[in-house]
Amino acid sequence: MSNDDLWVFGYGSLMWNPGFDHDEAVVATLPEYHRSFCMRSIHHRGTEEHPGLVLALDELAGAHCQGLAFRARAGTYDKTMADLRERELVSSAYLEKQLTINLQDGRRVQAVTYVIDPDHVQYCQIELVEQARIIASAIGGRGPNTEYLYNTASHLTELGIEDEDLSWLSRKVRALTGN
Repeated sequence: MSNDDLWVFGYGSLMWNPGFDHDEAVVATLPEYHRSFCMRSIHHRGTEEHPGLVLALDELAGAHCQGLAFRARAGTYDKTMADLRERELVSSAYLEKQLTINLQDGRRVQAVTYVIDPDHVQYCQIELVEQARIIASAIGGRGPNTEYLYNTASHLTELGIEDEDLSWLSRKVRALTGN
């Protein structure tokens, strides 16, 4: 992959805080995966003693996930990949994959995508009500778990992307926290 064609697929915090220079951001769809709070966060949005939850992509036949595809600025490949790996691979719960995504404008590109390792100890499948309870109280090195949820949900809304689970979680967590 050359410096001019590094694409990164964001479906959670990368959408509102990519952390790298980019020349293009386009709504995109990743087939065969769905976004969910299926990863316990022991660094960024929780601690080992009180884990939070962060979004991850879980492989699921027939599913799809909409998010943002970023084309990294030309000449920044090495720095972008180093920064992404430092951020996303902090606990090895994500797997770094090159997956084909469909851009809203009709292009299909290969994108660096971080998906959950279902065999990792941080992988979880928790009912939405319990997710809300965890998110409402967890705090990690990058701040409250609520901030992560609210920012992601609001950016999805701004992009015109409907995610019923995140919308429900936002309402439920606001009710639990009183804000």
